[in-house]
Amino acid sequence: MTRLNLLLLGMLILCALSVVTSQHKARKLYGELQKEAQYSKKLDVEWGQLQLEQSTWAMHSRIESEATKKLGMQVPGANRTQAILPHGQGVSRPRVTAE
Repeated sequence: MTRLNLLLLGMLILCALSVVTSQHKARKLYGELQKEAQYSKKLDVEWGQLQLEQSTWAMHSRIESEATKKLGMQVPGANRTQAILPHGQGVSRPRVTAE
C-alpha cells in the first residue's frame, strides 16, 4: 500500500510540474504574440505612409512640372500628336475647316 501511495505521489508531482511548465510556456508565447502584433501594426502604418508617399510622387501634375522645370520638356502641339489603337492602327486627325 505504501508503494502505491509513493507511486501516486510521484505521478502527482510530475503532473503538477508539467502543468507549471506548460503554463510558463503559454505565457511566454503569449508575450511574443503581443510583441509581434505590435510590430505588425507598426508595419501597417509604415506601409500606409509609403503608399501615400508613392501616390504623391506619382501625381501627374508633379511629374509634368518636374519634366518641364528640370528636363526642359514641353507638351507637344496638337499637330504633333497621334492616337494609336491597341492593334497598332493610327487614328486619323479630325480635319479642321476654316469658316
